[in-house]
Amino acid sequence: MRVDISFLPALATVYLLVFARIGTMIMLLPGLGEMSVPVRLRLTVALVLVAILVPLHREAYVVDLRAAGPVLLLFAQELAVGAVLGMTARLTVSALNVAGAVIAQQMGLGFVTAIDPTQGQQSVLVGNFLTVLGVTMVFATDLHHLVIAALNDSYRLFAPGAAFLVGDVATLITRTIAAAFRVGIQLAAPFLVFGLLFNIGLGVLSRLMPQMQVFFVGMPLSILLGFVVLLFVVGMMMGTFTEFLGQVLRELAPYS
Repeated sequence: MRVDISFLPALATVYLLVFARIGTMIMLLPGLGEMSVPVRLRLTVALVLVAILVPLHREAYVVDLRAAGPVLLLFAQELAVGAVLGMTARLTVSALNVAGAVIAQQMGLGFVTAIDPTQGQQSVLVGNFLTVLGVTMVFATDLHHLVIAALNDSYRLFAPGAAFLVGDVATLITRTIAAAFRVGIQLAAPFLVFGLLFNIGLGVLSRLMPQMQVFFVGMPLSILLGFVVLLFVVGMMMGTFTEFLGQVLRELAPYS
């Protein structure tokens, strides 16, 4: 009996191409793509998803191993598609960084920075808290299921080998950045009002009592009242953020 294994090189190439798309997206996703997540765990998740998706979309890949150029071009396209999908999801989380920076400035904590556990870089303390809370909400509300659906639907939105729609991708990224900034300012809106009223009150107090050291009274009071406001509005903030993130992910998974 003769066993035909001539299909293995083409199948291995398809696995590599799917892994290029899935792995790039996993590397950039909020939650799974964080610096604090072990590399082996991210690799395991990517390999499992590849094993699931290859039988579903194997026929979409037309691989000719007689020439290296088309395969390399297809590989580059798969990397670009994964980067677009992952970056779109990542940019939505940046709304929490914008909100955290504004809130920290209004509370008087703009100078307090710490290492962001999700990115491994310096960021304001309030922004770190909101980012970690937002990533937690992704898994608590099962939004990561939409991420897997987006991976599957991406083969209909970005068919392998099709022309890469640079204009549409640029529009998507620009619209996502604008929406993330808008949502970040909306999340910080109560603190903008709080900061305005608090500073007006301090200004009036300094006029009424010039001999009083307003800074030494205002800074601790601003931090205390800011945390009280945060305690009351953090639930609304996370609800608005998860709704925004769910809307973006549903745009990436329109067929699920």
